[in-house]
Amino acid sequence: MPRPLGELEDAVMTRVWKWNRPVTVREVLEDLQQERTIAYTTVMTVLDNLHQKGWVRREAEGRAYRYEAVSTRAAYAAALMNEAWSRSDNPAAALVAFFGMMSPQQREALRDAVRLVQGHEESPAPDENAEEAGKPEEPEHLHGSEKAEKAEKPGRPENGENPENGEQGEMDEPRENPSPSRNGSSQNPGSLRTGHGR
Repeated sequence: MPRPLGELEDAVMTRVWKWNRPVTVREVLEDLQQERTIAYTTVMTVLDNLHQKGWVRREAEGRAYRYEAVSTRAAYAAALMNEAWSRSDNPAAALVAFFGMMSPQQREALRDAVRLVQGHEESPAPDENAEEAGKPEEPEHLHGSEKAEKAEKPGRPENGENPENGEQGEMDEPRENPSPSRNGSSQNPGSLRTGHGR
């Protein structure tokens, strides 16, 4: 990890991180001059040092350079914390002391970070049957031939009664004409009447 930034280096890098684009010495100088008196050559030297330390990369633009951050401010802060923690002879005690210095907002941010890291570690592998899970299932009370029958008979019947429950059922299939009676007329056996009951 590069060495920690000095006060002026941090002020320059703050601008580079904030703008998040390649910057010139002149742009950084003009912004810094709103807070302090500083020379062009001082800013140029600081940016050159930051380049030598690996904090920024640069590209030539005419006779000047444009500087761009190599890593984010968050990565820089994390590296500093990790380095300080690794130097402790009692890391647990160092963490307890560090938590004691944190504000409620910082502690909440830490809890969010821990949840985020744990979520990445515990996220399940993609389900191979996820596509199947999205398909609607047939009702459980329909089985085999009932499902096929349901598919073949969409809609409600128009007329005819269902003798079992009194509801409207399907129309009976047309029957063949009953065989003619002995006297040559067509009769329905269910409607025959005899003269004995009168």
